[in-house]
Amino acid sequence: MGQAEQKPVKKETKRPYVLATVMLAMFMGAVEGTIVSTAMPAIVGDLGGFALYSWVFSAYLLMNAVTVLIYGKLSDLFGRKPILTFGIIVFLIGSILSGTAETMEMLILYRFIQGFGAGAVMPIATTIVGDIYSREERAKVQGYLSSVWGISAVSGPALGGLLVEYASWRYVFWINVPLGILAIAGLWLYLHENIEKKKHKVDYPGAILLTISISSLMIVLVEAGANWAWTSPKTIGLISLSVLGFIFFILQEKRAEEPMMPFNIWREQSIFIANMTSLTTGVMLIGISSFLPAFVQGVMERSPIVAGFTLTAMSIGWPIASAASGRLLLSIGYRKTSLFGGASLILGSILFVTLTPEAGPLWAAAGSFFVGVGMGLTSTAFIVSIQSTVAWQQRGIATAANMFMRNLGNTVGAALLGGVLNSSILSYMKKHGAEDQDLSIDAANVLLNEAQRQKLSAGMKTILQDALTNALHSVYIVVFIFAVVSLLFILFLPKEEKTAD
Repeated sequence: MGQAEQKPVKKETKRPYVLATVMLAMFMGAVEGTIVSTAMPAIVGDLGGFALYSWVFSAYLLMNAVTVLIYGKLSDLFGRKPILTFGIIVFLIGSILSGTAETMEMLILYRFIQGFGAGAVMPIATTIVGDIYSREERAKVQGYLSSVWGISAVSGPALGGLLVEYASWRYVFWINVPLGILAIAGLWLYLHENIEKKKHKVDYPGAILLTISISSLMIVLVEAGANWAWTSPKTIGLISLSVLGFIFFILQEKRAEEPMMPFNIWREQSIFIANMTSLTTGVMLIGISSFLPAFVQGVMERSPIVAGFTLTAMSIGWPIASAASGRLLLSIGYRKTSLFGGASLILGSILFVTLTPEAGPLWAAAGSFFVGVGMGLTSTAFIVSIQSTVAWQQRGIATAANMFMRNLGNTVGAALLGGVLNSSILSYMKKHGAEDQDLSIDAANVLLNEAQRQKLSAGMKTILQDALTNALHSVYIVVFIFAVVSLLFILFLPKEEKTAD
């Protein structure tokens, strides 16, 4: 039996090629965030609908968050390879369709499809690495995986800026197709799994209840406050549906033979803290990456490429810190590494809270860099620790649960901070007498389109830019609060780690 287990790793699975394939799949998922953020001002300029701005992110993140746990569990039941392949194919279909969108509503629908596939990519790719490398090797290899975020973050904004300026924003989505096809080919050629063949009972009721609960919550977070009143029947109905769905989900998981979310993994203190911190850092991440390009282009009046550069700094900090995190884990341990990360998140947030239009893109880039360092140190430490705490049969779902919490943070953040941004812009305009000019949030579209921006009267442009500056300041205060909460969680990490292998 021992020999049979060794065989796939030793004789068939070609680890360097599998690692390259996994990195390619992750690059495809990672670049999606930065490249679309950079292209968004151009997409809004073309399709209109600034009020729907956050939905383009929320639609993708919502499906990503809903499906991540389901894919993680299915990969534990049926193996990593078939489930990851399915996810990539759905992601590519969504990408092709997104590039053909004619209206903002169509784009949002296609982003749902894209997100439905993307849910498989990150957790399963990370889990494959946990499967084929030992604990000592994992710390180093997770550094390589995090470098993918760096490369994607450096190349994504630059690529997005170039495509928008010299071709069309539509290529931002189509660029995924060759990458996805290569990743599928690499998986089937080089990864050979040894899965125990037995009849599995898939927890479909759990999957459906989880989807209903999270989807209802997300829709409320995106719409309430901006388009619906918090006390409206729609809002209250959806919140009730979300709470009921979650209660039934917990009851279902307790009695399911092979639950979608085994709650025993949450009893481990290190996993619980890692997951809660991933939730709070997820909110921070989206607050910076979604809205910083709008500020640099609309208020600082810089080009899409400069706006992309301010985000790129985060992605330079992330892989450098991630590679260092792998070494630090083995020398000073997982708690101290995470604490350094938490301190860096706070430093980055302070730079964003103090950001002014006069400070220029370099100040914004410095804030991004320190947040990236914080993310690199914490996320690598969390994944390596989680994968060492559980056995193979739960590694897929444990890794996915951590990604799910970060995605949930992203989705909650896109919605919550989008709401803060929209309501701040509206209240600022009302206070400064702009409502008699029949201005709405959509007026911010004009700031993101250089030609239209030049046509604005000086007074009107000042009101719009001040409204956006004021609103983004509110967003970054919320980001700072989440950085403080993240550090408080990290302080509760256990000093000693448990290992399963």
